[in-house]
Amino acid sequence: MNSPQIQRGAFLLLLAAVSIAFIWILVPFGGAILWGVALAILFTPLFKLLLRKMPRHRTGAALLTLLICLVIVIMPLVAVTGSLINEIVQVSQRVRSGQINFASYFHQIVDALPPTVLEWAQRFNLGDTNLWQQRITAAIGQASQLIASQALAIGQNTFDFFVSFFIMLYLLFFLMRDGHALTDTMRGAIPLSTHHANRLLDKFTTVIRATVKGNIMVAAAQGALGGLAFWVLKVEGALLWAVLMAFLSLLPAVGAALIWLPVALYFLATGAIWQGVSLTLFGVLVIGMVDNVLRPILVGKDTQMPDYVVLMSTLGGMALFGINGFVIGPVVAALFMATWALFSETEGDLDRLPPQD
Repeated sequence: MNSPQIQRGAFLLLLAAVSIAFIWILVPFGGAILWGVALAILFTPLFKLLLRKMPRHRTGAALLTLLICLVIVIMPLVAVTGSLINEIVQVSQRVRSGQINFASYFHQIVDALPPTVLEWAQRFNLGDTNLWQQRITAAIGQASQLIASQALAIGQNTFDFFVSFFIMLYLLFFLMRDGHALTDTMRGAIPLSTHHANRLLDKFTTVIRATVKGNIMVAAAQGALGGLAFWVLKVEGALLWAVLMAFLSLLPAVGAALIWLPVALYFLATGAIWQGVSLTLFGVLVIGMVDNVLRPILVGKDTQMPDYVVLMSTLGGMALFGINGFVIGPVVAALFMATWALFSETEGDLDRLPPQD
């Protein structure tokens, strides 16, 4: 009963059980842990730079890095989130009261269409504008109620937010201060060869940094530019539309055009020619070009995956993990591809070995 095989099996079973239990305990704070790790990876170069300036004050360098992260990332994000919740509630109230009527906007666009387009729609049984108005009104009403309820829920769960916020900052500090030692411990604990462990950890770090620094910053830039254009053109809920454009910009092959293009078409259809032309040119030449200019600089060509992989992994991650899926999905996809690449290399090396006599 005390053979080495039984002892090893019992130990591995115990190891798996306590690991699962530990992960289960951390699940409620998964988002805080994820963003703590992501921000630590993103701000580690700054921490190393400060550490070279103050080599005997590792804790001080970590605290200073944490303060800079608070000033330039976290506090502005908290302020924008608060303003966004307030604007969502106001826009939802205007939709329910009829001050914002998407059905009437749709009717104005239909009235401006050429007769040939209307005849084509009638031929395919798409010309019943009253039915489309009812569907749009019902869909917008349900969406506004859902968004408003979610915004109020976020505002009411302030205690959970502050707990997660504190955990994220606490973890961020220790990951920056002791990150090197933790990484070495992980490399030693992973039951893989040193080469494979280094490849996977480097890929994980690269994708996290690329996703946060590249994709999210590009999305923020596109959302900010789109929101500025909507504000100049006096479109209702400019901040809300800016956030939606930033959100959609994270998805390859979709982008912010799903928001600004219908608005531009509405302007053109209702006779606001200069607004429609201006928004179209701004969307194509400025908002659309941000992705082509900034993404290669911030992300780098060697870290990018095919657009269809990024799209599917992002949507799948969002479906499973909510907003955190925008980071988790691409990371899992990148690790999947890196692991299979390592497997192919290993199998290739074995195939090239000389045959045994």
